Amino acid sequence: MEKAMEVAVIGAGTMGGGIAQVAAQAGHRVRLLDARPGAAAQAVGRVRETLGALAAKGRMAADEAAAAGERLEAVGAVEALQGADLVIEAIVEDLAVKRALFNDLERVVAPTAILATNTSSLSITAMAGACTHPERVIGLHFFNPAPLMPLVEVVPGLVTPRSLAEQCSRLMARWGKSPVTCRDTPGFIVNRVARPFYGEALRIFEEGLADMATIDHAMRSVGGFRMGPFELMDLIGNDVNFAVTRSVYEASFHDPRYRPSITQQRQVESGRLGRKTGRGYYDHGPGAVPPRPVDDAHLLKSIFDRIIVMLVNEAAEALYLRIANAADLELAMTKGVNYPKGLLRWADELGGTWCLAQLVQLQAEYGEDRYRPSPLLRRMVREGRSLGDIART
Repeated sequence: MEKAMEVAVIGAGTMGGGIAQVAAQAGHRVRLLDARPGAAAQAVGRVRETLGALAAKGRMAADEAAAAGERLEAVGAVEALQGADLVIEAIVEDLAVKRALFNDLERVVAPTAILATNTSSLSITAMAGACTHPERVIGLHFFNPAPLMPLVEVVPGLVTPRSLAEQCSRLMARWGKSPVTCRDTPGFIVNRVARPFYGEALRIFEEGLADMATIDHAMRSVGGFRMGPFELMDLIGNDVNFAVTRSVYEASFHDPRYRPSITQQRQVESGRLGRKTGRGYYDHGPGAVPPRPVDDAHLLKSIFDRIIVMLVNEAAEALYLRIANAADLELAMTKGVNYPKGLLRWADELGGTWCLAQLVQLQAEYGEDRYRPSPLLRRMVREGRSLGDIART
């Protein structure tokens, strides 16, 4: 039954087009809408080219690629979405704009249609508040590029029934994705738990303890991360990363753990947004020579220890606050941002006593609530148990 659902995607940018491709490949008829004249048709053309290229490389059968392409249709108005069973919006990250869109959609689609948002950090409940039927609003947060990244965060709003979250999780699994369910809290799982990866790296740099290349080298060589924080921010886009940090910080009532960085703000103000502008924390222009990191084993381990313990603490806090269960927290960080291992597992390997001691030392040195240890870490040490064991009780 779910495979026969008609899907509508609003927003024909990279993310919207990618979501439309995933849905079409899963067997759904997909209507794609964008407010910009001609944008939806162009996106459909790009997706069909992508499908053709996949077939040419032998990654999917030619007839399957052609059929998926035929299931895509560009439309020019919200009224053309009548009959859609699932609508996924992937438009600008502006709460007022999204609320207005959902309000418009309710006049067109059936009361049983699911209204989903691809927001990365805005409140699902706030969007649902614009609707006559808020119980049918849910977050389906895909990661870019949507056809390749396996994770989807399924985020029910305050009045979204559990049955709808379960239905959407099953649907995402049928689309070949790895769904995780989380509460409607700032940043959901990934954008909340990953904040120290960037924030603490920026703080270490601002203190003059190490340069950017050395910090990146530490996380790759000691931690096994595919990219260091400054490399990854340049790939994501410093404007995007800074906007998410600000959103989480403001939505969490200015919790100091998520405070944005002046260094990153200056990068955005100067237009050094990363790879897409040719310059960010690094020079990405033709012939640019990467800076050489300091290869001091003690320094590299100190950098890694400080960042990883902050990440572990954030994951423990997310578990403590029941933002997600342990399995979904681990899956989110390995599938959503390609961490070498789950952070709860990392906490158990490093040891609760060591993690707690590191945080206590940092908090004593800086006197900042930013470094406050999670009560769950304290419990881990007090009871002599692993986070995994605590999560199962």
